[in-house]
Amino acid sequence: MSLGAERGGGIQVTDAGGNANLRRIVVIVALLNLAYFGVEFAVARAIGSVSLFADSVDFLEDASVNLLIGLALGWSATARARVGMGLAGILLVPALGFLWALWGKWGHPVPPEAFSLSLTGFGALAVNVTCAFLLAGFRHHGGSLTKAAFLSARNDALANVAIIVAGFVTAYSLSIWPDIIVGLGIAAMNLDAAREVWEAAHEEHRAES
Repeated sequence: MSLGAERGGGIQVTDAGGNANLRRIVVIVALLNLAYFGVEFAVARAIGSVSLFADSVDFLEDASVNLLIGLALGWSATARARVGMGLAGILLVPALGFLWALWGKWGHPVPPEAFSLSLTGFGALAVNVTCAFLLAGFRHHGGSLTKAAFLSARNDALANVAIIVAGFVTAYSLSIWPDIIVGLGIAAMNLDAAREVWEAAHEEHRAES
C-alpha cells in the first residue's frame, strides 16, 4: 500500500467527534498491542525464536505509535506531520531488534519449538486483524499518523501468517532457517513502512509550510 499524501493539503481534517472516536480507537489498539507484546516476548525468549522476538518488538512499537497518535490528534497539521516523520524512526526499531536477536542466534543455532511458534503467530494474527479492522475506518483521517498505524497492523498480519507457516516448516525440517527468514522479512517490511511514512509525512509538512 502506498502512503502518499492526500491531495489538496495532505491531511483530512476531522471534526471534534471524529477525533474523539479516533482517539478512543487508537488507545484500544495501543493496549492490545502492549498486552500481546508481553505474551510474544515471553514465548520468544522461552523457545529461542528470532521471528517472534522481532514481531514482539514490533508490537511494542505499534503500541507507542498509537499512543503518540492519540496525543497528537489535537495538534496542528504541521505538528502532526512532524510527529509522523518521527514515527518513521520508531518503525526502524523492530529491524534493529531483529539484528540483535539474530546475532545471538548464531551462537545458539537451535530451531524454536514449532507448535509454540505457530500458535503464538496465530494469536498475533488475531490481534493484528482486530487492530486493522478497528483502524480501517480511520485510515484516511489524521494524515500520516493514522496511516502509519493502519499500515503497521496490515503488514503485521501478513508477517503473522508467515510465522505460522514457519512453525509448520520448522516441525518438518528441524531447521533454524524458516524462523530466520521470516524474521528477515519482518525487518524488511518495517524498513519499507518507515520509508513510506517518512515520505507521506514529509509531503504533508511541505504542503502546510
